Amino acid sequence: MKKIISVILLAILFHACVSKSDVQITQPRCEYLDNPLGVDEMNPRLSWIIESVEGGQKQTAYQVMVASTLEKLNSKNPDLWDSGKVKSNQSIQIEYKGKPLSSGMDCYWKVKIWDKKGRPSAWSDPALWSMGLLEKTDWKAKWIGADPNKRNEEVKKDLSSSEKHFKIEQRGDPPIPPSPLLKKSFTIKKQIKKATLYATALGLYELRINGKKVGDYVLAPEWTDYNKRIQYQTFDVTGFLNQGENVIGATLADGWYMGFFAQWGSKTPKRGENYGSLDRKLLVQLEIVTTDDQTDTVITDETWQIWNDGPVRSADMFLGEVYDTRKEIMGWDMPEFDDSEWENASEFPATKAELVAQMNEPIRIVKELKPIAVTEPETGTYIFDMGQNMVGWCRLMVNEPEVAKIRLRHGEMLTMDGGIYVENLRMAKQEDIFVTNGKGENTFEPRFTYHGFRYVEVTGLSKKPTPEMLTGIVVASDADLTGKFECSNSDLNQIWENTLWSQRGNMHSTPTDCPQRDERMGWMGDAQVFSQTAIYNMNMAAFFSKWSQDIRDAQQEDGRYADFCPYPNNEREHLNSPGWADAGVIVPWRLYQNYADERILEKHYSSAKRFIDHVHLENPDLIWTQSVGNNYGDWLNGNTIISDDYPKTGGKVPDEIHATMFFAHSTRILANIAEIIGNEEDARKYSKLANEIWSVFNKSFVDSTGQINGKTQAGYALALNFDLLPEKLRKKAAKWMADAVHEYDMRISTGFQSTYRLMLELTRWGYNDIAYQLVESHKFPSWLYSIDQGATTIWERWDAYVKGRGFQSTGMNSFNHYSFGSVVEWMVKTILGISPDDEFPGFKKFIIHPQPGGSLEWAKGEYNSIHGKIESEWKIENGRFKLNISVPVNTTAKVYIPAKDPDLVMESNKPIKKSKNIQFLEFVNGEVVFEVLSGKYEFTVPYIIE
Repeated sequence: MKKIISVILLAILFHACVSKSDVQITQPRCEYLDNPLGVDEMNPRLSWIIESVEGGQKQTAYQVMVASTLEKLNSKNPDLWDSGKVKSNQSIQIEYKGKPLSSGMDCYWKVKIWDKKGRPSAWSDPALWSMGLLEKTDWKAKWIGADPNKRNEEVKKDLSSSEKHFKIEQRGDPPIPPSPLLKKSFTIKKQIKKATLYATALGLYELRINGKKVGDYVLAPEWTDYNKRIQYQTFDVTGFLNQGENVIGATLADGWYMGFFAQWGSKTPKRGENYGSLDRKLLVQLEIVTTDDQTDTVITDETWQIWNDGPVRSADMFLGEVYDTRKEIMGWDMPEFDDSEWENASEFPATKAELVAQMNEPIRIVKELKPIAVTEPETGTYIFDMGQNMVGWCRLMVNEPEVAKIRLRHGEMLTMDGGIYVENLRMAKQEDIFVTNGKGENTFEPRFTYHGFRYVEVTGLSKKPTPEMLTGIVVASDADLTGKFECSNSDLNQIWENTLWSQRGNMHSTPTDCPQRDERMGWMGDAQVFSQTAIYNMNMAAFFSKWSQDIRDAQQEDGRYADFCPYPNNEREHLNSPGWADAGVIVPWRLYQNYADERILEKHYSSAKRFIDHVHLENPDLIWTQSVGNNYGDWLNGNTIISDDYPKTGGKVPDEIHATMFFAHSTRILANIAEIIGNEEDARKYSKLANEIWSVFNKSFVDSTGQINGKTQAGYALALNFDLLPEKLRKKAAKWMADAVHEYDMRISTGFQSTYRLMLELTRWGYNDIAYQLVESHKFPSWLYSIDQGATTIWERWDAYVKGRGFQSTGMNSFNHYSFGSVVEWMVKTILGISPDDEFPGFKKFIIHPQPGGSLEWAKGEYNSIHGKIESEWKIENGRFKLNISVPVNTTAKVYIPAKDPDLVMESNKPIKKSKNIQFLEFVNGEVVFEVLSGKYEFTVPYIIE
């Protein structure tokens, strides 16, 4: 019997050792992207999510295999890389360390892990990345476009035409010519195995093959400094091609390259001013691999055909698009089309700019909206209300029996008489014109412009429209949503929704300030304050990585950062403003904090160092007063508000204090970066400098009672948030900060840089009740005041519109501007309680510390971190506080519970001490703190409001 039992025990032990783990591997990503094509990182990084129903689960080892084909991947000997079993708990930022990769190569990969008990998981589903064109010599294609001597011939015809429906007002200076159509016919004689297309343009392009649009991108290529860097896009077009004749076609438009950007305030804005060219150019390389492994290449060159009289008569980001249906050419992008009247395209010299792969999510159509109402303020003028301030364009379906010119104007607000409000657009027309062909049903949808609007004015229709005729097309950089928020106060839910819509509306390859007027620039200060909120809402890793390169490209030789990026050639007046330039240090740091991205720190370090060195050189006394550019300060603070019911002074923190605080803060971050990347000498150097600035700041601006010169909400908030005060003065300064709110009748006086920091510091220093009063306030100015006026996005100004007074200055008054939406960072960190832990970046370890307050009875939400989904849901009910959380596999949470004794805390209706995955750490300020391993938990504790 003993022998039998021994055999059974050995069998059980053997089974435990060789049995598969129940963990699942999901979301395999390469450089933050799903199955990216055209990667140009020679050693791309891989990440994955681990899921399990078992609590306390973690990874103890991993194995990655990479192969050039799926068949080789599924063999036991992949031809590119087999990491073997690597003992590590790292499941993100795993660098490829296999054979050297070459241009166009497919890389199929999979991963498995070993769990906490040493049991292997199943392999993940295969994922893919492909390599782009890695060397300059890999590009055989030539830049092509219209003959520079003929590009304006169609403009002259349009402007001189007497045909009433065709003649349009001149758009642009010089006038914008019609978008050319380019095409190439080619024959494939063999069976097709694989076809990859690489494409870009100077301007915008849309590609078609055999009558079908290639890819789901819009507004490509995206905005970069085109004299330094041009992104190309990569498409798998295998399914588009046929054995026999094929046709590839393209349409070009101005886009960012030669549009009217960065010329606000100019009475004579010039087309082509920013990058010095009026020539739209196309670059395409199609590589076709046949079943016998031979490669045929189709490239842009002078053999392509061009037609300069297409239906897109004019297209500009600010002005809008003019489209004439009668100019459509049926079948132009199909085989057997007669192109005998077309001309040969012109070749252009190669650009000096570097061609780089697009390594961020493309701009796509992300939503469609239908109008909620249609009004007619004047006879024949119809206003469609989309119910949401959105960004994109409209699709219009009409049935006109005769030729008609239909005009669509876009605006964010209505005037008192119900008309569309467009005075705040400045030079931007936001106006599309659609000429029908008079043959019945026509559909119009722009492709080379975008607008910011809630209301659409439509004129030129022969009969009253129905709401079904028009659809709002929302376009944005298509980063995954990562956050959710909901609570018992519907007003706060609306703040979160408004912020998300403003973020979505200002992500078009760069983080813009506004999507409607003639600006739409990647303002650094705005993105800096909003960066953590942006990351809570969406996966911003690839987007901000791309923009960090834009920041480096815009940096001046002396180290100054631009106030917005990209930085067009005609701009030399917006440089190095405190709080704006500092984004060049802070935004890459956010990527490290949230995604554990050390590579971005290594890439960006020398740039950030040059910036700090410049500020130090210009300000040897360590008070930042020189080389401050436009010195915006705490932009749009209370002093800028126009209202008889609001103090006119006391909101603005003095400029030299604002600037010096950012100097100290960015220098401290730089020292931290130096330490992380292993530069110990620089870490000591910049830590010493940060300490010296700290000392000078306190001697110059802080008195012995903790008062800071200016005595503003903003000054205290920034000093506390940046840890710039001696420990003995911090509580005193926090009291002065709270008093400053009381002095403003419990209203806010802060601007862009300090608003969310004020909210964070109020909560941090024991004034959570004041923070809740501010966020739930309906007084003017407040977040809810704008919502009470119908806001569906975040406004640029606290007083963008005031009931009884009307609109603020038309010179600068956006109703879709995310900066003040940075309060969502406070909402996630305080209401949901989800915060990163800088000692363990990438949410490897993180904090869950909800702090109820105000009117809230419950809240719930989530953040999908790079390690997996974090959930927090709490409720106060029947005298008990209930907290449900989810901690991703392979991570640990530090959880704060409002209780005076850990023995009072129950988990799943059991005493906390019975849980093997929860460990008591400490007792802090009336709360118990636990370390919690991965899994789902339900905490309850008696709740007493003191």
